[in-house]
Amino acid sequence: MYPSVVTKQIQVNAAVSEVAALLHSDVEYIRYDIGQDWSGDWAIFFRIVLSDDAASRRLREVTTKAVWMLAERLDFQSMGVIPYHNFRSTSEQSVLQEAAWMPRPYPQTWV
Repeated sequence: MYPSVVTKQIQVNAAVSEVAALLHSDVEYIRYDIGQDWSGDWAIFFRIVLSDDAASRRLREVTTKAVWMLAERLDFQSMGVIPYHNFRSTSEQSVLQEAAWMPRPYPQTWV
């Protein structure tokens, strides 16, 4: 069964945009995809790119804040997804150049 988050795409996009805007000095951008995790459960996979300063000086504070702010705005349980949060610094992304982590406009892709 496909998670109900798909029907709430506008809400998810708005929440992600809002959190990124509120944390703009520490968070460069947030991307996400919906798919099944290793166990077959539906999940939302957040990829959050942090400023180099935030990643090196305030990593725990910023990552905790981002996770909580997303959870405050999105009811993952009612959406039928498990949230996964992955973080990377701007420098790491510039070296790795992974397409899934690149900035892109909303709406996100659905796997």
